[in-house]
Amino acid sequence: MATSKKSQMKNEGSSSEYTMDGSVDIKGRPASKERTGGWVAGTLVLVNQGLATLAFFGVGVNLVLFLTRVLQQNNADAANNVSKWTGTVYIFSLVGAFLSDSYWGRYKTCAIFQAIFVLGLVLLSLSSYLFLLKPSGCGDETTRCGPHSGAEVVLFYLSIYLVGLGNGGYQPNIATFGADQFDEEQPREARSKVTFFSYFYLALNMGSLFSNTFLVYFEDQGMWALGFWTSAGSAFLALLLFLAGSTRYRHFKPRGNPLPRVCQVIVASFRKGKAHVPSRSEDLYEEDGKKDADNAGRKMLHTDGFKFLDRAATIDPNDKLGLQARPIHRDPWHLCTVTQVEELKCLLRLLPIWLCTILYSVVFTQMASLFVEQGSVMSTSVASFHIPPASMSAFDILSVATFIFFYRRVLHPLVSSLRKDPRGLTELQRMGIGLVIAVAAMVSAGVVEVYRLKHVCRGCSNTTSSTLSILWQIPQYVLIGASEVFMYVGQLEFFNGQTPDGLKTFGSALCMTSISLGNYVSSVLVSVVMKITATEDRPGWIPGNLNKGHMDRFYFLLAALTSVDFVVYLACARWYKCIKFEGKGGEEEDDGESSTV
Repeated sequence: MATSKKSQMKNEGSSSEYTMDGSVDIKGRPASKERTGGWVAGTLVLVNQGLATLAFFGVGVNLVLFLTRVLQQNNADAANNVSKWTGTVYIFSLVGAFLSDSYWGRYKTCAIFQAIFVLGLVLLSLSSYLFLLKPSGCGDETTRCGPHSGAEVVLFYLSIYLVGLGNGGYQPNIATFGADQFDEEQPREARSKVTFFSYFYLALNMGSLFSNTFLVYFEDQGMWALGFWTSAGSAFLALLLFLAGSTRYRHFKPRGNPLPRVCQVIVASFRKGKAHVPSRSEDLYEEDGKKDADNAGRKMLHTDGFKFLDRAATIDPNDKLGLQARPIHRDPWHLCTVTQVEELKCLLRLLPIWLCTILYSVVFTQMASLFVEQGSVMSTSVASFHIPPASMSAFDILSVATFIFFYRRVLHPLVSSLRKDPRGLTELQRMGIGLVIAVAAMVSAGVVEVYRLKHVCRGCSNTTSSTLSILWQIPQYVLIGASEVFMYVGQLEFFNGQTPDGLKTFGSALCMTSISLGNYVSSVLVSVVMKITATEDRPGWIPGNLNKGHMDRFYFLLAALTSVDFVVYLACARWYKCIKFEGKGGEEEDDGESSTV
């Protein structure tokens, strides 16, 4: 008896050396709590994110001006092309998420897509320097470039879409990979994991601060090649830093292609169309053990809703015969586990919430397109210093940094104290607040545009044609930054926490695909608005010469659409039910905050 107890104590002591969430080190061994992960690895990821973001926004934040000044595109076409490119960047996140969750794992996927990112930036820098920036010195406010051959334009688009592929495939993985460095089975590290998402978004914005100030300034003066080469160097340094920390990281093995598991539930539920679903969840099929045998993830508890899918886990007479004859080899296309069914239910519940975030991304994308175009026709001189229009997004970044610390240090403790709940505001509540602030941002932008049009310098060109200072744009940038802290940080935490174990990267990719579709919707919306409002005697709301248009009406339209979206979001959030895992000893483990709004 004494020997048995001594052995048990030894085993407990031994297990305490390693993480409890199933993570491994780079050699596939159980991850040591002391030698891997934690804030050492997390900080490496944060610095990597900052450098990579600097590189990406060194291209993306000023791309609309590159298209108008270097490639000679008009304002509406340039805004649409930026929206399509940005949207494609985030669509690529689904590619990275699929490869990561299914086959490569997050570490390998991050490394490969970062290498593609560097390649795209080097190609962009070379093509701009050798072909596009001709004649020499063109690309500023006064000197236009061109004309360009079809091959040169194709090379340009190839390079920026390689940049998009690399960044898009890398982004959802690095966010989830950073969260992997904290063991959610340990209370202290679980709290650090939640904090990591705020710091991750802060690192993303601080990385873009350099791009939106120094790089934007040089690019606005026509030094595009310098800006692009700086971005390429930053991305290369980020890749080297990421690889340098390889032995310190914690890893999760990929759990295989999730598509067959989802398809099996759908097929099995249709094949059992007339099956009677038992009233007790205990009578549905589930395999023994804490882990799900098919994907080695935690088992999920049965939830109400989407009852027709429960037929896939209902044991009919044919299943009983099959299990008796070959208990190990069940037919997954006829009988699925409760966990499989709940995985699909989880995705279906997330869908309405995800759809409601798309219109917010339409608002967010205006910062890289119409906000920049609006600023370019305002007075950009402050005390003889020229402010590049794209650099105004620095106020968005400063707002993000301020509101992250305000939320973590002031608002969260205050709400936790008032509600007597350490969790404070739920992710869904924070996302709703983000939508409300986004409405205020669009109203602010519309009001500024109304006053800008009243201060138009008649007879001036489209460039610097208003006497209204560009500093009047500050409130709309600050409000966008505040909304990001509530929407995008909450979104990162929500989708990462509310997706099954085998789809964690997919959860992060959902955040990025909402941005992607937001950009596409923005592009379509601009085109539709121009088609409706532009006639033979009217230039439309967003014409080439903004002084003859009514961009204010477009901003107010976005404010109205986002208000409607907020009402729909409230209904979806009230309907949502959080994911539930089977905890130790089979008890319920609620992996997520309350869905109350």
